[in-house]
Amino acid sequence: MNSAGGARQGILSCAIKDKAQLYSAYMPFLKGGGVFVATPKRYFLGDEVFLLLTLPESNERLPVAGKVVWVTPVGAQGNRPAGIGVQFAETAEGETVRGKIEALLAGSLNAERATHTM
Repeated sequence: MNSAGGARQGILSCAIKDKAQLYSAYMPFLKGGGVFVATPKRYFLGDEVFLLLTLPESNERLPVAGKVVWVTPVGAQGNRPAGIGVQFAETAEGETVRGKIEALLAGSLNAERATHTM
């Protein structure tokens, strides 16, 4: 997963290359869904961000607004990558992105493999 962040409340670009990476990044336990975006930049809970997300098997960059609901700081225990969890806004774009992610992960959402957040 590549990400490049701008200002704290800016635009994040995230390209997820395969379904395994998508599984690790997706946060289905959030209302409306969300994704973990690896970034060394510092964000705070509640920060609003705009995400340009590229999913596996697509070159389309999906725009979606959201807010930071999870922060893994640099140097976190368990060798977890630094980054933020972005909860999708309850908009048509958020619903579209969540639908596409869940279609890609169909059949594996209930697996018990570790993710970047849980």
